[in-house]
Amino acid sequence: MMKGWKRLSAMLVLLCLLAGCMYPNELRKENQLASGEYVMVVQNAIDQYKSKTGVLPIKNSEESTPLYEKYPIDFKKLQGKYLSAVPANAFESGGTATYVLVDVETKPTVKMLDLTSFQQTLDIQQAVNAYMSKHSSLPIGEPVAQGFHTIDFVKLNRKPADVRSVYTPQVRLPFLLHDSGTVTIDYSPEIMRLIDRKQLQSKLTAGQDLRALLVEESYFVPARSFGYRWNNGQPEPITAP
Repeated sequence: MMKGWKRLSAMLVLLCLLAGCMYPNELRKENQLASGEYVMVVQNAIDQYKSKTGVLPIKNSEESTPLYEKYPIDFKKLQGKYLSAVPANAFESGGTATYVLVDVETKPTVKMLDLTSFQQTLDIQQAVNAYMSKHSSLPIGEPVAQGFHTIDFVKLNRKPADVRSVYTPQVRLPFLLHDSGTVTIDYSPEIMRLIDRKQLQSKLTAGQDLRALLVEESYFVPARSFGYRWNNGQPEPITAP
């Protein structure tokens, strides 16, 4: 899993540098609304392409690539016959979203991955990697779940950091550090908020990956995330990618 993230991260960093979008401004409300329209247009193009060719227009990825980063859409295969233009908010157009597919085996569905939070996580990952190289240990803070800790930013000589949630823009989400050394965004506050809002507690199953709830209710996938399960009345991160 770590290997897949490293390769995808390196690719995104290079592309972001070339496009000048390393630290893009946050999307305004009207742009967020437009995102939904973009997704519908791309979804229509995907459906047509699949119907005509029998395959999906996606880029190659490794087996170790995390679930929600595994099927990026290849707009080169869609442009012209199936899509007149790449969405304005897509990375390929200088935007802050990578378009991906989920549920590829059953019902291929278009979603977006937020590159701003992805890049912020990568920045922390690089700091953690440098610390590990120097100290041969992890800058862990308090335990959160089995295999997961908060990050001790004092050890990194950095100010505490978090990321803006793509699900509730006024909410800031913390980072967690897995025992493997992988930095991840903690989506448990958003998962819990959704479960409470829709009163899903009695409908959850033990083996269910709760990230799917966020994906179903939003245009965005949870970037840089581990799986979550329902445990003792709370969403809990698990080592499964």
